[in-house]
This record gives sequence, structure tokens and C-alpha cells, in this order.
Amino acid sequence: MVDVVEWIGVKVVPVPPGAADATGVVGEEEDGFCGWSLEEPSAEPRRVRPQQELSAAATLELNVKTGSSGPAAGAQRLHQAETQAESKRAAATSRRNDRARSVLRWFSTAVLYAAFLGLGMSVAILGPTFQDLAANVNRNISGLSLIFVGRASGFLCGTMIGGVLFDHMNQFFLLGISMVATAVGLYLIPFCKTAVLLIVTTSVFGASVGVVDTGANVLILALWGDKGAPHMQALHFSFALGAVLAPLLAKLAWSTSESFQNHTEFDFDPLMLNQSSEATSDSLFAVPENMNLLWAYASTGTYILVVSVFLFGLFCIKHSRQKKTTDSAQGARRAKYHRTLLCLLFVFFFFYVGAEITFGSYLFSFATTHVGMKESEAAGLNSVFWGTFAACRGLAIFFATFLQPGTMIVLSNIGSLVSSFFLVLFDKSPLCLWIATAVYGASMATTFPSGVSWIEQYTTLTGKSAAFFVIGASLGDMAIPAVIGILQGNYPDLPVILYVCFASAIFTGVLFPVMYKLATLPLECQRKGKSKGEDQKALSTSSRL
Repeated sequence: MVDVVEWIGVKVVPVPPGAADATGVVGEEEDGFCGWSLEEPSAEPRRVRPQQELSAAATLELNVKTGSSGPAAGAQRLHQAETQAESKRAAATSRRNDRARSVLRWFSTAVLYAAFLGLGMSVAILGPTFQDLAANVNRNISGLSLIFVGRASGFLCGTMIGGVLFDHMNQFFLLGISMVATAVGLYLIPFCKTAVLLIVTTSVFGASVGVVDTGANVLILALWGDKGAPHMQALHFSFALGAVLAPLLAKLAWSTSESFQNHTEFDFDPLMLNQSSEATSDSLFAVPENMNLLWAYASTGTYILVVSVFLFGLFCIKHSRQKKTTDSAQGARRAKYHRTLLCLLFVFFFFYVGAEITFGSYLFSFATTHVGMKESEAAGLNSVFWGTFAACRGLAIFFATFLQPGTMIVLSNIGSLVSSFFLVLFDKSPLCLWIATAVYGASMATTFPSGVSWIEQYTTLTGKSAAFFVIGASLGDMAIPAVIGILQGNYPDLPVILYVCFASAIFTGVLFPVMYKLATLPLECQRKGKSKGEDQKALSTSSRL
């Protein structure tokens, strides 16, 4: 029986030994089998070996099933696979870069927090150690009051210089240099043996603080953009926390008060005072006899020096121009009334900071002389003011995540206005003084960082523009307390401090709506103009049709 195999329309017939196939070729015997013969319908039969026929048939069947032919299809599939792999690699690289940028941004923010913590410590440590510094240079307290004027003047100069340099230099490098200068100033202050040298040193120290203050505010906005409100609150909370830690460091950790008692006994001995003056007249710098004073300043300076190392590290990785992350399209914004807004913010911060510093500085004397509180009670009242101030700055970090900066400013203005009104109305009531002081401190806590975040929503802040309104705050810090001191001396029976704080609350409460209107009106006009332009374009298009 002859078996016939059909493979994809082609008949394959076995050829017996000694027989001729369709082509007339006699097959040779090989284990009782000679080979195969193909029978094609329209072609002359020919002999085909089994392996060749099966290979060709398999290839033909593969081409029929895949619907392709030749090596071109395989090359196309290979190219598609390579393209997909390339896309996956690019996406993975992009995710890694995004994670690296996010980590770097958070690290930069944490370093700025640490810098502002040290800044608060360095500024606030001068108060609790002021008597020790006066004893160190053989002066009384009134004769050394120019040290605060020198520091404020240096702060103003540093703010102006920093505002210009931040637009032309690597910002982290400039911050690192300023932190090093701050640390050097803190190291040198306890070694100063003359009042003039001490005032000059604090002036240089104030200049470096002004550069850091301006630069950190600008950098936070550059790092976070429209999402920077919570981080701005956290930055200023770090400053307040440092201001709270400084007296603890000076008085509790290093016990400078006990050392000061020894110095006061020493100062009241004229002979010893003359001998001390002769001993130190030949040297401008000398190791202080009060070693606790030295360690208080040295520990603060060392912390600031460590922070400067991280700032230089950020400079080395060339991260000075961090791209802003905003929810909208990127790019610089400039309000139509940019300069007018900055001028109004200058005035706003002038009165706000002036009222804040005035109330905190004169509260103790007002409570003892006008209300008749004991010194311990007045000190507790002062602690309540600064304690609620620092606590609300900490809480503002969370409030800023769901409240707009403008809303927080309005709430702060309302709180300061109501509390100062009750202070004026019940100026002799100790209970009202306790409650209203706590509310006033809480209300004043968030105004400055909220103001900086608010103005950034409408116009982009550069180093110069940030320096401009920081100068306004510094001038208010200097001018309003000085005016209050003069008025309080001329009218000792009147609560001048309360009147000025109430007037400042009224002024800032009226000024902010004006600023808000100027900031938002151009945007409304632009939207109206844009909608009118689109309507006109649509009408012209329809008329042409």
C-alpha cells in the first residue's frame, strides 16, 4: 500500500526501492526506503528530501500564521521592542531624577530652618547677657545702650547689601559666608574689652544677620514657589524657637546670672575698677573673666559654624538656581502695580514690626509702673506674650496648608485690633492684661511670614525687592520704640504703648485691603480684556464664514 502525504496542498508520495519517481530517477535502496516524490498540480514532479521539505513547509506555515514575510517583519518587531525598553529606561531615569530633586529640596529647606534657628539664638542671646557684657567692658548699662543701635544699623546695611548680591551670586555661597561672619562675631564679642570695639563688632555681626535674614526668605520662595506658605511659617517659627532657647542657654546652661552678681560686687569697688581699667587699657581683646559668658557665645557660634558647612555643601552641588514648583505655568510674575505694592508692604511691615517690638520691649515696665504688678508677675506676662507668639508660629505651619496667606493676614489683623482695643479700654485691669496680651501675641505671630507668602502670589520677589520690605521692618524696629520712649517720658501717666499698638492695628487693618485690591485688580482687568478679545475674535470669524 502506497502512503500519500499531503502537506499544505502538495502531495508527497514515497518511492519504493528500484522504482522510478515522477522525474524518472530510480531510487536507491536505503533500509527498504528510497525517498519521497512531490506531486504538484501544475508543476512537473520532482524529488525532494524530507528535511528540506519540512523546513520549507514550516517556514511557509509560520509566514501564513503571522501574516508577514521575510526578515523585515522581524526587524520591525525588534525595533518596537527596543523602543519600548528605551521608553521604560527614560521613565525610570526621570523618576530617579525627580526623587533626587525632591530630596535635595527638602534637605535645602531643613538647612535653612537650622540657619534661622541659629539666627534667633544669636539675636536673642544679647539680651540676657547684656549686663555681663557691660561688666566685661567696665561700663554701666546706660552707657552701652548704643550696642543695640549698632546692631540695628548693621542689620540695615546687611539687608541692602544682601538684596543686591543675591541677584548676582550663588545664594547658598553667600549665605554660607554670612553664617561664618556671624559665628566669628559671636566668638569675638566676649573678648572685646572696650565699648567702641564691642559696638563695632556687633555692627558687623548685625550686617551678616541681615544678609541671612533676607536670603533665607528669598530662597524658601525660590524652592517652593506657590507651595511655600507652610515652609515660610516654619522658617520664622525656627527663628522664634531660637529666641526662646537663647535665654535658657545663657541663664540656665551656663549660669551667667550668678557670675554677674560677682561682677557687680567687683564693679562697685572703685580701686578694683581702676586696676581693671589699667590692666585692659593696653589690649583690645582679652579672655573674659566670666567664662560662662564665653561659653554661652562660643556654643552658639559653633552651632552656626556647623550650619555654614551644610550651606557650602549645597553650594558645591550647584543648587543655587532651584526651579520653582508651582501648580500653574512656570515663569516670573510681575503685577501691574509692582512697585506700589512693595512700597505699601514696606509701610505695612514698618508699623507691624514696630508695634510688635514696642509691645514686647515695654510690656514689663508698663505692667510694673502703670498697672502696679510685681516684677515676677510682669516677667511672667512678658513670657506669656513671647510664648504665645512662638507657639502660634508653630501652629501656623499646619494652618498654612489649608488657609491662604491673605486669610491668615486678615485673621491676624482682626485679632490684634480686638486685643489692643480691650487693652486700651481696660488698661488698669490685670485680668484683661493677661488675656489680651496672650491674644495679641498669638495674633502678631503669623503676619510677617504670611505677608511675604502673600506678595509672592501676585509678583515675583527678587533679592532687591525682598530687601526693600525687610528694610521697612528694620526701620520700624528702630523708630517706633524710640518714639514711644520719648512720648512715655513726656506723658508718664498715659498708656502710650497701648495707644500706639492700637493705632498700628487700625492702620495695618485698613492698609491690607488696599494692597489686596491693587494686587488683584490688574488680574481681573486682564481676564476681562482676554474674554473681550476672544469674543471679538469669535465674531470676526463668524462674519467671515
